[in-house]
Amino acid sequence: MAVHAHPDDESSKGAATTAKYAHEGVEVTVITCTGGERGSILNPRLQGDESILADLPAVRRAEMAEAQRILGVDHEWLGFVDSGLPEGDPLPALPEGCFALLPIEEAARPLVAAIRRLRPHVMTTYDENGGYPHPDHIQTHRISVFAFDRAADPDYLPELGEPWSVAKLYYDNAFSRQKYAAVVAYLEEQGQDTTDLRQWLERFDERKDRLLTTRVDVRDWLEVRDAALRAHATQVDPEGLFFMIANDVLTAAWPTDDFELRFSRIGVTLPETDLFAGLR
Repeated sequence: MAVHAHPDDESSKGAATTAKYAHEGVEVTVITCTGGERGSILNPRLQGDESILADLPAVRRAEMAEAQRILGVDHEWLGFVDSGLPEGDPLPALPEGCFALLPIEEAARPLVAAIRRLRPHVMTTYDENGGYPHPDHIQTHRISVFAFDRAADPDYLPELGEPWSVAKLYYDNAFSRQKYAAVVAYLEEQGQDTTDLRQWLERFDERKDRLLTTRVDVRDWLEVRDAALRAHATQVDPEGLFFMIANDVLTAAWPTDDFELRFSRIGVTLPETDLFAGLR
């Protein structure tokens, strides 16, 4: 079970891993907490398209369905309303009733029910900062940790189903300084210009390397990940950041999706190369 905040997050974070496992026959379910209703059109080629602006939520649902098909996963919506990304100084208040403002127990309730019904062995979600500090990403982290704990408690809301203990909970570390440093080093060894990537690398503080306990080799699934991401056409610039590093470079320099094992109910040996290590 991969828990994400918005449609498109499942394709930009851990997508090659979910595609790999789905292809191997693992039952993979992507949970999307909100409908992305307050998202903007980020693809410059589609900005101002009146047919999209007329019903952006419906367009994003269709994009999600196509990404789901490409990845080969199951998908469920939790049904909460996108909080939007506040901008300005001071930041404006979040809109009433949005996902990020809901009490944790209320927002986690359908996730607890989904865990008990689907009975996953592994969950992935975001770290305590949401991967990046979007309020919906931070809320996704909170409800995932809460649901991981409460779904296993037989005394907690038994009407939501029989208790189920997820064996392992991972944080998805899609963006780490270690990864971008390795890519820059590789390209410089090849004599290539890394000015743009170095500007990106400078955003990372070396003291804040992510803990990468688990690295899944996904070199054979990078093209599938890219296709799924492009399916979210309103949200992704095909010439933009997510496609800055060519897949042959990633294959040579950093061919893994990376995770931090945060909670485990089974014995583990770190580092791992498989989210299902100890469960096979």
